[in-house]
Amino acid sequence: MSPPDEQEFRRTVGLMPSGVTVVAAFGPEGPAGATASAVCSLSLRPMMMLVCLDRDSRTLGAVQQAERFSINVLCEDQRREAELFASKVGQEEKWGAVTWHGEPEVPLIEGCPATVVCERVDMIPAGDHVIVTGEVLEVDYDSGGAEPLVYHGGLFRTLDPAPGDG
Repeated sequence: MSPPDEQEFRRTVGLMPSGVTVVAAFGPEGPAGATASAVCSLSLRPMMMLVCLDRDSRTLGAVQQAERFSINVLCEDQRREAELFASKVGQEEKWGAVTWHGEPEVPLIEGCPATVVCERVDMIPAGDHVIVTGEVLEVDYDSGGAEPLVYHGGLFRTLDPAPGDG
């Protein structure tokens, strides 16, 4: 086997489905947020999350300066938000296009089936990304049944209902 090229690597890791989130924090100029799919739980004791942000992400600067950040889990009806926060448009335009509120120290997007608020613990440079760890301060989830938005094969997708569920 030879080492993969970048495209082969992208295709391979694209086979691993992931949830779609918007990671957000307040920066000096207001709320900042970016779509992120490299997000996962890290520890149960203490409860911690792990988020990977591109080194060139404008949101990374806000997360570096803020003590807290939020993870907004997007649902199947929030594909537009996923695309918007993944784009290079300005933060003011992004936040002006969604309904959100600031629980006192983090921006939270309304309509998300789950949100997690973390206190930033570590920032670890890793390749072209920075791994951000945070201790969980609050969680909120809606058990009303909104399906999460998933990223797989380079596309935003929704989950198919299990046989007998639909």
